[in-house]
Amino acid sequence: MSDTSSSGVVLDEESMARIVQKILNKDTEQALSDLSNLCKICPPEIVVGTIKGKRKTVHAVYVQNENRIYAMNSDVFYNPFVILHEFYHHLRSRGGVHRGSERNANLYAKRFIDAYSRVLTNK
Repeated sequence: MSDTSSSGVVLDEESMARIVQKILNKDTEQALSDLSNLCKICPPEIVVGTIKGKRKTVHAVYVQNENRIYAMNSDVFYNPFVILHEFYHHLRSRGGVHRGSERNANLYAKRFIDAYSRVLTNK
């Protein structure tokens, strides 16, 4: 089984599982770099921190004009679902226009988590 990313690139389950594993292994920056390379886009920067107006309402946020994902703490920084959700926003925010929904970001992240689970089950 494979998945077509929002950039039109087909990602196989092994690749998706490796991305999730890197995040779980606390190598989030490399996971985002690898995923960005697969999608043929520049990787977002990721930092632990918050932005004004979002401090108590979200675990992480993608800020398009900064090309940066803010994770509220280190637990979030290593949470594959949250990181992949925010990466979806990065992927869909090219050209100065945000075209991704929260629902689709959740589905995108879930596909990676599901691929990771299937790969683990088949080993």
